[in-house]
Amino acid sequence: MMMKKFSGWAIALLALALMQGCATGPNANPADPLEPMNRAVFNLNDKVDQAVVKPVATVYQNTVPALVRQGVTNVFENFSDLWSSVNSVLQAKPEAAVNSFFRFTTNSLWGVGGLFDVASDLKIPKSPQNFGRTLGRWGVGSGPYLVLPLFGPSSVRDTVGTLVDMQGNLVSHTDNVPARNSAMALRAVDVRANLLAAGDFLEAVSLDKYSFARDIYLQRHRSNKSEPAPAPAAEERYDLPEPAATDAAAPVAAPASAPASAPVSASAPAAAAQ
Repeated sequence: MMMKKFSGWAIALLALALMQGCATGPNANPADPLEPMNRAVFNLNDKVDQAVVKPVATVYQNTVPALVRQGVTNVFENFSDLWSSVNSVLQAKPEAAVNSFFRFTTNSLWGVGGLFDVASDLKIPKSPQNFGRTLGRWGVGSGPYLVLPLFGPSSVRDTVGTLVDMQGNLVSHTDNVPARNSAMALRAVDVRANLLAAGDFLEAVSLDKYSFARDIYLQRHRSNKSEPAPAPAAEERYDLPEPAATDAAAPVAAPASAPASAPVSASAPAAAAQ
């Protein structure tokens, strides 16, 4: 039911985005043509965060022991490793797929269901992946920057990826609805608690929280290794000498027997050309 509701408003939001006029002006970011709408959603998200999510996350951080909070984070990260393995397969990255699968099995078995991150202690590399990155791997463009209600910064492609990621989340397949909703709420609070310091830093250093958050997202997006890299342009070198002429008119080099101590006149090149 929750998935259907999310799909409904996500499709409606994408349709509205396509009908919106593009933001114009000297300071407009070409990657954010929907800035007026995005700012409105961002401000709404910020108000919900300040009124509900951040206070709950603060209480959670201040009252729950750090060891327990780390265990909660580890469990959800363990679930994500399995989905990362699936996406690595779809991206034709066998090594990353094997590593993610071994992380999941190792932490599930030896880490007591993922409470302890034994895989990291064993130096098994972590390779986070999602379906948005999978689409990017095969050349699907990200589309314009988009701020989703409650979910925050995204793009048109990653919004579609989020719909698929929700289906790949093991928690979403729990038949017990109260347990499933409680787990998803705990995940949201845990993520926000881990970002409290970053949120305080954002509020302290940024004059425009929206632009700062957008620029961070776009920078991470551009550095995403799953994006198809553009073909490197041929580098034109100006510090190399011109290739020697090979035709018959090319000047003949001086004999090797010429005295090394012979003075060289500044007019020698001109005389040689005559």
